[in-house]
Amino acid sequence: MYPQNSKTEKIWRLIDILNWGKKYFKEKSFDNPRIEIESLLQHIIGCKKIDLYLQFEKTVTPEDLIILRGLIKRRVNREPTQYIIGSSEFYGRKFFVNQDVLIPRPETEKLIDVSIDILSKKENPIILDVGTGSGCIGITIALEIPFCSVIAIDISNSALSTAKNNADMYGLKNIQFINLDILCQDINHTADMLISNPPYISQEEIPGLMSDVKDFEPMVALTDNSDGLEFYRKFSNIIPQVVKKNGVTILEVGRGDHPERVKEIFSKAGYDNLESVRDLNKDTRVLVINNS
Repeated sequence: MYPQNSKTEKIWRLIDILNWGKKYFKEKSFDNPRIEIESLLQHIIGCKKIDLYLQFEKTVTPEDLIILRGLIKRRVNREPTQYIIGSSEFYGRKFFVNQDVLIPRPETEKLIDVSIDILSKKENPIILDVGTGSGCIGITIALEIPFCSVIAIDISNSALSTAKNNADMYGLKNIQFINLDILCQDINHTADMLISNPPYISQEEIPGLMSDVKDFEPMVALTDNSDGLEFYRKFSNIIPQVVKKNGVTILEVGRGDHPERVKEIFSKAGYDNLESVRDLNKDTRVLVINNS
């Protein structure tokens, strides 16, 4: 039974809902049941997680209980929490998200770490963010390296609208957005860095994805509808035209044998200055191609 309130029923305090929610989401086979209910409550109450426990005796209004029931039903249907609350965190910052854009992943933050280290040594660098989605990569770089200029590209106008909203939230002036399909259209810009987290899930892997992902996140951002390597082949062809000499390309890669398959594409194309970067789990998740 969902938390609800009426003249004849119990009063629900924050601690009551937290305890109920943890049990309920556990029964529904969620991996982190406490985090599930905490996230939804934080969104409704408009507070930090610690405040849920500092104010645990606070009574939840009947209006908020009605809203909470609706959010819980959506989450039990496996809609990602980030879409339900309309935002996600990336590199310590809030980003608006919806079903037009991929939800930012913690592992993608490694791209930022690598790019900051390189860009901080360049003077007024230009960055191409290909497949910008929510804009989390390009916007974060534009904020972290304020003397740079970012050109963010995406095939989806809906995604670009979300990215622009995120850029406006931070008052950015050093980023521009372009609607472009890089697989069949030319990029008429040159840059010191090309950075991308492209669609790299192969078509055959899609059925095996969690329902949270395959039923809600945009397919155009997940898969190339092929073997998961199409964008890397394209990058290997266009780097000489769009990345300046002594520039660099930074690409996120998938798990398993995907990093080696991507590396092989660039090796066969004649690139010999390649560097694989591992994440905190010791998995290779970033490939750096130096255009020397």
